[in-house]
Amino acid sequence: MAIDTQTDQGFYRRMTCIVCPTGCLLEVRKDADGKLSITGFQCRRGEMYAENEVLNPKRVLTTTVRIRNASLPLLPVRTSDAIPKELLAEAMRVLAQVEVTAPVKTGDAILANLLDTGVDVIASRDMKRIDGAA
Repeated sequence: MAIDTQTDQGFYRRMTCIVCPTGCLLEVRKDADGKLSITGFQCRRGEMYAENEVLNPKRVLTTTVRIRNASLPLLPVRTSDAIPKELLAEAMRVLAQVEVTAPVKTGDAILANLLDTGVDVIASRDMKRIDGAA
């Protein structure tokens, strides 16, 4: 969990790095001029994680879409890469309108270029066609 503090001198955030099992406690300071200072990391990946999380947070979206002619009514899907965090709600609204028809294989593109991010939505499991399925 991140703890943010905004002051006249800038921005301060404490967070735990989730890149590797070490779980470093990171401290990020951003001064009024926009300069970042990151401490607490034990590797370069932790430093990059903190910088990206403060400047451009992204997430992989996992959800479901409706599927016809399959044994289950919903198909689990995910984005092929992380998308900007501020687009998650809009992406969910778009995916709520998507319906696919079985058969589907894991990794199949369900929706290309989600919200012009260059990221596809892909199937997370196989789903065979079942004739007469509800």
